[in-house]
Amino acid sequence: MDIWEVIESQRRQGEPIVVATVAAGRGSVPGETGAKAVVSGAGLIAGTLGGGKIEARALAEAATVLAGGPACVMRTWNLQRDIGMTCGGEMTLLFERISPGQEWHIVIFGAGHVSQALVRLLATLRCRIDVVDERPEWLARLPEAENIARHRVAAFEDGVSLVGGGSFVLTISKGHATDRPVLRDVLRRHPEIPYLGVIGSAAKRAVLRRELAEDAIREDLLDKIICPLGLAVGGNDPAEIAVSIAAQLLQRRDVLISEATGRSPV
Repeated sequence: MDIWEVIESQRRQGEPIVVATVAAGRGSVPGETGAKAVVSGAGLIAGTLGGGKIEARALAEAATVLAGGPACVMRTWNLQRDIGMTCGGEMTLLFERISPGQEWHIVIFGAGHVSQALVRLLATLRCRIDVVDERPEWLARLPEAENIARHRVAAFEDGVSLVGGGSFVLTISKGHATDRPVLRDVLRRHPEIPYLGVIGSAAKRAVLRRELAEDAIREDLLDKIICPLGLAVGGNDPAEIAVSIAAQLLQRRDVLISEATGRSPV
């Protein structure tokens, strides 16, 4: 995977990153002009700026940019005076923060009746939808659209790899037994998940909370689980359930936008 594919992959997953680029160099320097590195909260994930002390300093600067402040910063360092290297050259590096939220990503586990109706609604919105199921015949019934991707898996929880920290996740699978491992793995990998819903009743929610607690999921994370799904409107027809779920997703998305920007999303 090249550097641009890594950047796109991180963006799609909703993971904030900083892209550091060698913008210019003078004298004896370890990094070539145009060299790039991608930095996440976990550190360097792709590329190089030349290694050694200059890369360590650049990673520290990228971490500062990632933490907040200006989204684009340029730094010029004398390698001997500022970095403590024996090289007598000078490097200019550009740091650009790429934040999540540029694309609304929804992952739906299950392609049954409710999902069929829901995906058709969501496909008309500005979002990207991944649908996961073990059953190829249900995936085949989904509509064709540029923002819909089908994923056949051996087990529903295998699709958790598609989920990013900023994804909205719904489990509308075959039932309680297949919902539980998805919820467990999502909460373990992405405790910051902004929306995690499961279709069912309040009684089902109580059972899931008890069982997930047995799986060592913390209580504060269990509070993230939304069940029943959807706003309290409409009846039990799949199409009406889909409308109520879509409305709830939009409501939650708009709250997050408002919290992040301090302004109404409309």
